[in-house]
Amino acid sequence: MTTPIGAWPELEYPSLAPTAQTLHLWSQVVGKVRLARTPWINHSWQVTLRVSARGLATPLIPADGASFALEFDFVDHALVIRVTDGQARQIALRPGSVADFHAAVMDQLASLGLATRIDPRPNEMAEAIPFADDALPRPYDPDQAARLWRAMVQIERVFTRFRSGFLGKVSPVHVFWGSFDLAVTRFSGRPAPRHPGGVPNLPDAITREAYSHEVSSAGFWPGGGGVDTPSFYAYAYPAPAGFAQAPVSPAAAYFEPGLGEFLLPYDAVRTAPDPDAALLAFLRSTYDAAARLGGWDRAALECEEGQPGAPRDV
Repeated sequence: MTTPIGAWPELEYPSLAPTAQTLHLWSQVVGKVRLARTPWINHSWQVTLRVSARGLATPLIPADGASFALEFDFVDHALVIRVTDGQARQIALRPGSVADFHAAVMDQLASLGLATRIDPRPNEMAEAIPFADDALPRPYDPDQAARLWRAMVQIERVFTRFRSGFLGKVSPVHVFWGSFDLAVTRFSGRPAPRHPGGVPNLPDAITREAYSHEVSSAGFWPGGGGVDTPSFYAYAYPAPAGFAQAPVSPAAAYFEPGLGEFLLPYDAVRTAPDPDAALLAFLRSTYDAAARLGGWDRAALECEEGQPGAPRDV
């Protein structure tokens, strides 16, 4: 690993994309274990992964009086399964098929007395090969995986700072494995129009529940779908009139009509004199456009950013 700890690592899409695509599929297997065992929480927040000190991890998953968690460890390059009774198992992260990874996860869970039946197909992908049937060889580059995780460590820190400036309903900073993006979402508190659905290989009921209320959402994903660079994004649902034309910062940000979102290349943040300030400018300006044009009750919803150890004045 050549990137110093604490730095914003370089992410080159041609080098990153193959490993990111593998991790996207592997994360669906892991995420669906939690999906199968936890009660539904609004907007699918129960299924997400969190950035951890070593990679990406599930929260605790209940299982017959015990609990367990799964973590992609991008330091030692293993999927680690830990149980609250002290048991643990590891699966090496290395090139191989999704079928082999799926079989290894299911076998190790069974060996721990945690056999779990999951939804067998990936979601939010146009081509949804069942995990057990996906025998295509998949690459895994440990350096690229570690770079992606270290980027998410930096991004999670800035997203959390941005999240602290909102008193209204706001999501955790978490990774949705369906689209494989790190996201944070603010809510106006008002119901939204019924979402049309139509996301590939995702039941419309899930999309409509996720977008049941007005949102301003921002996130980061490694690229794909015609965007061949790791990028930050921001959108509003429903998008208010004039949203696409709203001025946003920094100068490298732009509106992508095909996606209906503002985009900001990761590299524009990484190479900025102050990467935190550049990313915060994007988060704040895109939210401002959504809230101002959407008529949100900003006086009731917003607050000063939180400070360590300092409760808010009330």
